[in-house]
Amino acid sequence: MSRLVYADGSMIPRQDAKVSVFDHGLLYGDGVFEGIRAYNGRVFKLAEHIRRLYESAHSILLRIPLDQKEMEEAVLQTVRANGFRDCYIRLVVTRGVGDLGLDPSKCGEPSVFIVADDIILYPEEAYRKGLPVMSVAVRRTAPDALSPRVKSLNYLNNVMAKAIANLAGVPEVLMLNQQGYVVEGTGDNVFIVRGRTLITPAPYLGILEGVTRNTVMEMASSMGFEVSEGVFSLHDVYVADECFLTGTAAEIAPVTVVDGRAIGTGEPGPVTRRLMEGFRDLANSTGTPL
Repeated sequence: MSRLVYADGSMIPRQDAKVSVFDHGLLYGDGVFEGIRAYNGRVFKLAEHIRRLYESAHSILLRIPLDQKEMEEAVLQTVRANGFRDCYIRLVVTRGVGDLGLDPSKCGEPSVFIVADDIILYPEEAYRKGLPVMSVAVRRTAPDALSPRVKSLNYLNNVMAKAIANLAGVPEVLMLNQQGYVVEGTGDNVFIVRGRTLITPAPYLGILEGVTRNTVMEMASSMGFEVSEGVFSLHDVYVADECFLTGTAAEIAPVTVVDGRAIGTGEPGPVTRRLMEGFRDLANSTGTPL
C-alpha cells in the first residue's frame, strides 16, 4: 500500500507529495516542525508537541492556518489513513510560496504537511550496550542569534555536527555552547547522573526543551530521584556515574563512552535502565487514542 501524506488538507500518495521550489521552507529553512511518536494505537504527548509547534511559529511570526485542535486531528487522520499503530510522525509548517527574496511578507499561505512512517534511529543493541559518542567542535547556535527553543527548519548547524559524527564513525556527538558547556546532541537532549541526582542543561544555555526531556524529568521525580537543570562541562560528563540521551526518535538512549572515556562502569547504569523501562511503559499506555 502506498503511504499517504497530509498536504494542506488533502491526503495524497507519497510519490505525489511535492514542495514548490519557491517555498521559503526550502529556500531559507523558513518554517517549523515537530517529530511525534505513536505507540500501541496512541499518539504520545500530542497536545504538548502541538503546543510547542505553535509557540515556535508564533516566535517567528508564522501564522498557522489551522487551530491547535484542527492540527491534532490532522495528525491523527494521517496516522489512521496509513494504518499505523506504531510510527514516527513528522509535522512541518513552512512560510509558503514566495519569491527569491528574503522578505516573508511576499509569501502567500503557509503550507502544512504531515508524514507518518517507520523510524529506527539507533539499533536495539545500542539500548542494551550503550552508545559511544564524542564531543565536536561545531558549536550550538547561540541563543542571541536564533533561539534554540524555536524548532525551526534551519538545522544546518546540527547537520554539520552529524556529518562529523559520521566521519568519526560514532552515532551521535555532544555539542557545546560558546562558553564550552555541554548543551545537547544533534537531535537529542542530554542528562548525566551523579548518585540519585539527574542533571540536564538549563534552557538558558541554549537548548531545545524536548518533550521527551520534560517527560523524563517528571517521571524521574515521581520515582524519587532529584532532578536539576544546571550547567556542566565535558569533565562532568566524563566523571558522571551515568549519561543518557533523550528524544522523540531516540526515546532514552544510554551513553557509555564519551571521547574514549568509559562512563561509570562502561555499561548502561541502573538509573538509566529504570528510566528506559518506565518510559516505554508510559509511552505504550498513554496518549491520544487513534
